[in-house]
Amino acid sequence: MKILVPVKRVIDYNVKVRVKADQSGVDLANVKMALNPFCEIAVEEAVRLKEAGVATEVVVVSIGPGVAQEQLRTALALGADRAILLETEQSLESLQVAKLLAKVVGTEQPQLVILGKQAIDSDNNQTAQMLAALTGMGQGTFASKVVVADGKVNVTREIDGGLQTVALNLPAVVSTDLRLNEPRYASLPNIMKAKKKQLDVIAADSLGVSLHSQVKVLKVSAPATRQAGVKVDSVDTLIDKLKHEAKVI
Repeated sequence: MKILVPVKRVIDYNVKVRVKADQSGVDLANVKMALNPFCEIAVEEAVRLKEAGVATEVVVVSIGPGVAQEQLRTALALGADRAILLETEQSLESLQVAKLLAKVVGTEQPQLVILGKQAIDSDNNQTAQMLAALTGMGQGTFASKVVVADGKVNVTREIDGGLQTVALNLPAVVSTDLRLNEPRYASLPNIMKAKKKQLDVIAADSLGVSLHSQVKVLKVSAPATRQAGVKVDSVDTLIDKLKHEAKVI
């Protein structure tokens, strides 16, 4: 069984994001980039399925500039077998990403697609659902447990009321939640081996998908600075401030 894992290059979650002076977007100059945390979980789950003998090949794919090869090499060091980069310098929307991934699915014919439920930069949580709709596959989102057996994948989903388990016929699309697993660290030997693994670069605009954006960003602004807190010497003072200053009671 072949598993396809789409991954995304994002700003490292430890980095404090800065907005450009002209408010046109986020400043990426000299900023540390990393593999999206939810994508790491997806890669880990695919590798675990391969180690368990369920899968025979794990293919990772990313869409972005040439420097995204760095994140693909990271995924290869974590245990993926092969990588594909759909190269483009354009900023794409979820639907465009899903359409490009659908092209890759059509070429690679994976039995299972595992991807993070969202990216920490845009937080859209749309691509998995759109990909399932475009390919006609069943979908299991927000997965906290994945079991593949007898031509089906059982996905335990985290929902508002608790947990829900759905059985999907393969091929299927699964999006990962935080509690699915804990990603491993790439060892130095595996990092060295990843440099020799196959990584194919394909021009995204050669796949017949329109990359013209339908959304225009008008302004990006940083959150308002929070005011410093104050200490009070009594409950009466606290109540007075809540009533007359904060006006919440």
